[in-house]
Amino acid sequence: MVLRRSDDGGMPTAEHPAGRSVPTEVQAASELLTALAAPLRLSIVALLDQHGTRCVHQLVDALGVPQPLVSQHLRVLRAAGLVTGVRHARQVDYRLVDGHVAHIVRAALAHAGHGGPASAEPRAAWSPTRVTMA
Repeated sequence: MVLRRSDDGGMPTAEHPAGRSVPTEVQAASELLTALAAPLRLSIVALLDQHGTRCVHQLVDALGVPQPLVSQHLRVLRAAGLVTGVRHARQVDYRLVDGHVAHIVRAALAHAGHGGPASAEPRAAWSPTRVTMA
């Protein structure tokens, strides 16, 4: 698979080798995970999950990064359809489109918090038949 960068600031698009077909839901899941594949974007989603809505300056204050960087990451999240904004005069309040994205991020953060390979608790091999959502 080759990722091609789009010129409109949106998400990169994946091109697959000739003859290989990827199911639509797999492609959509890949694009979702690509949109979330930055620590700052994960942090933005977690803050929006925690607070409901936040404007850019609130996100800047909470994350401690420059406003243009937050705006750039919000643009990626908007392009992926994960966040939406409502304008109030000169301010835009951002929120998650739905709770599914927050659930994915919470699960990823919880998983990351379980420790790495040196963890005393062995991890079982992944199986699609054993996946459960708590």
